[in-house]
Amino acid sequence: MSLHPTLQPYADAWTHSIEAISELLQPLGEADWNRRTPCPGWSVRDVVSHVIGLDCEMLGDPRPIHTLPRDLFHVTNDHQRYMEMQVDVRRHHTAPEMTSELEYVIIRRNRQLRNDSRDPGTKVRGPLGQELTLEESMRRHAFDVWVHEQDLRTALGRPGNLDSPGALVARDVLLGELPRVVAEDAQAPRSSAIVFDVHGPVEFLRTIRVDIQGRGTLETAPALGPAATLTLDWETYVRLACGRVTPESVSDRLKLEGDADLTAAILRNFTVTR
Repeated sequence: MSLHPTLQPYADAWTHSIEAISELLQPLGEADWNRRTPCPGWSVRDVVSHVIGLDCEMLGDPRPIHTLPRDLFHVTNDHQRYMEMQVDVRRHHTAPEMTSELEYVIIRRNRQLRNDSRDPGTKVRGPLGQELTLEESMRRHAFDVWVHEQDLRTALGRPGNLDSPGALVARDVLLGELPRVVAEDAQAPRSSAIVFDVHGPVEFLRTIRVDIQGRGTLETAPALGPAATLTLDWETYVRLACGRVTPESVSDRLKLEGDADLTAAILRNFTVTR
């Protein structure tokens, strides 16, 4: 038995990111685990707890029975409450407890992936009980773990892996959200085109075309006379799309051309993670 070829890139991306996280944690002193990360409300310990919890759920482990405190002001909706459970239950774990649990989860997940022969279309349980395909679950998981690797790197001053296998998965996940961001959330004009020119370790030029019905589609062909063009580097793109920074805080890294109201609306709605 072996993993379906369609799923292998997501397994490889997860492996690369989770091993990078494990390596980042090895030299940390106890105080480093309390450093604030760009992920709202979460420390290094909290991010690692979340990653461990994600993989425990991929393994099918039962969720912890735990009551959240009422003073977690960064928790404002059901999705965040769901995610916070795995974090809060580990908030007082020591550094050795955290690293040993992470290593054990990695061993178990590697074994699971080696022996998984399910079809990519197999329905599995996702967060909050939603049903999704195994392929989408693994894709989202590879994306999540890479983003949290970047959170840890930022907090610890250890930049890297912006062009890793996980980064390429993240590119595809984030590009998949762009038509909705532009056409539905930002309400771009019908029969218009908006260009995104991203440079850096991961480069791409993409156009969102909005048709006469107001539906957005992602295209690789450049647009002549677009309504707006947004030029930015890959790291800034990721941080904006994942809600780690505000458009105002990175304005010096953005080049905006065309309809100013439209670019402002796109940036207001750019965050796609919850």
